[in-house]
Amino acid sequence: MLLKDLADYKIVLASLSPRRQELLSQLGIVFSVCDSHTNEINPKGLSVYETVQYLAQQKAEIVFKSYKKQQNVIVIAGDTIVSIDGEIMGKPKDRKDACRMLRKLSGKKHLVLSGVSVVAYKKTLTRYDEAWVTFDDLTDEEIVYYVDKYMPYDKAGAYGIQEWIGCRAVSKIEGSFFTIMGFPTHLIWKILEEIIAKK
Repeated sequence: MLLKDLADYKIVLASLSPRRQELLSQLGIVFSVCDSHTNEINPKGLSVYETVQYLAQQKAEIVFKSYKKQQNVIVIAGDTIVSIDGEIMGKPKDRKDACRMLRKLSGKKHLVLSGVSVVAYKKTLTRYDEAWVTFDDLTDEEIVYYVDKYMPYDKAGAYGIQEWIGCRAVSKIEGSFFTIMGFPTHLIWKILEEIIAKK
C-alpha cells in the first residue's frame, strides 16, 4: 500500500494553506510544511491548463531545491485557478477585487482547475484536474457579507466552496469537490503511486 511505501520518505507539502494541509492529512500521509515563497504570477502565452501546472511545479521545485535534492525527499505542491469568460482568476488583490470576482461568478458556470506537482529525486510529475461549478444569482448584499465575514483573499476566484458561499450559491458541481477546494486528493494519490513505482 502507498502509505507503507511513503514511510521511507520525508514528505513535504509546499503550501501554508490550511485546506491543503487538512486534505493531505485526511489521506493518511505524514508530512512537514514548507512555504515556497513564490509570487504566483501568471506567465504570458500559456493556456489556463498550462498555467496552473506551471505554478504548481514552480512551487514544488523551489522547495525541493531547499532540501539540496536529498534522495529521500518528496515535495508536493498545488495551485488553483478559477476561469470564466476567458478571465483567469487567481487570488483577489483586495476587497474590491474580491467583490468584482464574485459578481462575475454570480448566476454562471465557471471552471476550476487545480494543478498538482510532485518532485522527487530525478523525477517530477505534474498534472491537473478540472471541475465545473454553477452559482445561483447572488445579491450585492450577500457578496459583501461573504467578503467581509470570510475575507477570501487567499482563495482563487475569491471563494471557498466549503464556506458559507458554497452552501448558499453552489447549485451544481461537475467533478471532484476536493479539486474545487484546491487539492485533488485522488490525483495526488495516483501521482505518488507513480513516483514510488518509478524510483
